[in-house]
Amino acid sequence: MQNELSVRETEEVLNRLEERFHDNKNRHEEIEWEGVQSTLRSQPSKLWSVNEMEKTGGEPDIVLVDPERNEYMFIDCSKESPAGRRSTCYDLEALESRKKNKPSHNAVDMAAAMGVTLLTEQQYRTLQQYGEFDLKTSSWIQTPMAIRERGGALFCDYRYGQVFVYHNGASSYYSARGFRAALTIEV
Repeated sequence: MQNELSVRETEEVLNRLEERFHDNKNRHEEIEWEGVQSTLRSQPSKLWSVNEMEKTGGEPDIVLVDPERNEYMFIDCSKESPAGRRSTCYDLEALESRKKNKPSHNAVDMAAAMGVTLLTEQQYRTLQQYGEFDLKTSSWIQTPMAIRERGGALFCDYRYGQVFVYHNGASSYYSARGFRAALTIEV
């Protein structure tokens, strides 16, 4: 079945996630792994999406927890923008507008196919509270429609101890720019 992992794939991704979870307890101090694992097992399509994050180099981990809404949020925690998601322009409109040297993918559609979303600016800033990410790369983030309608898109990186938010033409792409993803899972 599509968007569902085999038993072997399930165990492999859960083992990687558990190891990362325990190695980075500062990201989710009040959560126990057993509850996370149970939640993931009960939602195979979400586990499939987390595995897609993992396969493309995102190193997903729980970073945001909303106890009022009873949700976990997995976010890519790779030191640099995930290698399997770089060299993408922002969205399909941007991809189709390129006359030459089109990239293979666009960030928005690639994220949708994985069952995830691009980070918001706030999520990106929150991630930086748990380490220093994107010191050599940059990541597309969700862009307000008013900017997108004018042909632009936003991306972030972390330099000089600070998050920088920039703009670029949505059709641009660079080998060092990808996107970080978020996945919300109801507990």
